[in-house]
Amino acid sequence: MYEAYWSLRQNPFEGSPDAKFFYESETHQAALLKLRYLVENRKGAGLLIGGGGYGKTFLLQVLARELGEDFGPVIPVLFPQMSAPELLAYIAAELGAKSDHPYETPSLDRTIRQIQEVLAHYAEQKRHPVIAIEEAHLIDDPQVFQALRLLLNFQPRYGGAFTLILSGQRDLLSRIRRLPQLEERLTVKCLLRPLSYEETLGYVTHRLQVAGVNESPFEPSTFDTLYELSGGIPRRINRLCDLALLVGFADSSTSITPAQLEAVSEELTAVMPD
Repeated sequence: MYEAYWSLRQNPFEGSPDAKFFYESETHQAALLKLRYLVENRKGAGLLIGGGGYGKTFLLQVLARELGEDFGPVIPVLFPQMSAPELLAYIAAELGAKSDHPYETPSLDRTIRQIQEVLAHYAEQKRHPVIAIEEAHLIDDPQVFQALRLLLNFQPRYGGAFTLILSGQRDLLSRIRRLPQLEERLTVKCLLRPLSYEETLGYVTHRLQVAGVNESPFEPSTFDTLYELSGGIPRRINRLCDLALLVGFADSSTSITPAQLEAVSEELTAVMPD
């Protein structure tokens, strides 16, 4: 809506999965390097931890785009609150296993055979699948974690291998610690933190430049307010900047002021929980 007014080619703060919007902050770049090491060296399993809005899903999407042709498919599991048989059946289907009864959950032993067969097929093609369990902190059934741990036993001599990434909020750490047999299988642990003040400035500048603007519409003093209101959390930064640009457009402003950003924040706080 406001793109033409601010001379933007596209919305810079809509949360697009476009990898060119990825900002290489210290924390995100370190996590990406660790995850690439995990996958490219076929190390088994890893952990990605970060609060809501820290950019975990976007980071996994960037990882999928950066991996070479030998790696994949990347299977995102977006709703992990299933029973162990249901989750394994879902993973089998996403990996490409065929089912004679697609609307029924197959028996557990059948599902395991299907996964083994499809992993063996990928191994023959010299491809290495990646399974990313998102929102894994919502899993409250220990049997699900145990099933995922047992899947890691599918090393090449048993019919194929894959990389498992568990992604979630900090609660996931305490759940994993109660499962030492799974925790010891985690080769890397990545902990995302909020952006610093300088990174917040760099994040906004980078997204504006990718969207086609070199001169920021935000007044320099606005970044102090933005950092204070967002806490350096990317999703909050996106939300505040997006609505501030909309308000500036509606007010026919020539730039975005701290007062406009504060007004946007107050409105968001009034109508929705963070």
